Amino acid sequence: MKKRIIAIGGGEIKDKTTLQIDEKIAAFAKERAGDRRANALFIPTASHDFMPYYNSFHKVYTGIFDIKTDVALTVYREPDPERLKEKFLKADVIYVGGGDTVFMMEHWKKTGMLELIEEAYGRGVPIAGLSAGAICWFSDIYTDSLKTENGAQYAMFKGLNWIKGIISPHYGQRMLDFDKIVCYNYPCAYGIEDNAALLIEDGEIVGSLTSGGKAYRIVNTDGILEKRVVESAF
Repeated sequence: MKKRIIAIGGGEIKDKTTLQIDEKIAAFAKERAGDRRANALFIPTASHDFMPYYNSFHKVYTGIFDIKTDVALTVYREPDPERLKEKFLKADVIYVGGGDTVFMMEHWKKTGMLELIEEAYGRGVPIAGLSAGAICWFSDIYTDSLKTENGAQYAMFKGLNWIKGIISPHYGQRMLDFDKIVCYNYPCAYGIEDNAALLIEDGEIVGSLTSGGKAYRIVNTDGILEKRVVESAF
């Protein structure tokens, strides 16, 4: 089975702005589950385990797609290791919510969550993620998670390096600043608008998914940027 990551640039699951993408994610989960009811595991670490976020996810994935959902809460309480492992073993898809990317990655490494995610991915469990949950897998990420005395600042940061590439979520809002960084530093990068996603299979970007937004491949040739819309994966 292919190892899949669905990287969503942004959107509001509670307002169903990513519903067409969610439909494809649900289809991947049901494909893996076969004849039984599919299970989805939601990871809200980046939002510091904000439960209303999970509730919105549950309403969409259970209410619309008839997928059983669960949540991995690790920020404010020490999880039972065996129970947490069982949640991952049951999952037919893992969905990583948005929020503070840097905090999320550091917390995963500190608590052992990253190892559980890696093991699930190795078993072929699809991983979907929005914003922070979309970009963390890449080698270099454009994030506002770096905190300074003047507040949050946009900057490049090292991701988990599962996928070689430079990435920005919310590309429609961050386009000008991200393009400048690409222009002076990188030969190629990707920008994902809200309500758009990249589909990655076995570590390679194979196309895009959309609920109205677009994903772009940005090519830098001697300081001149050429933007190409990533073609639909289906």
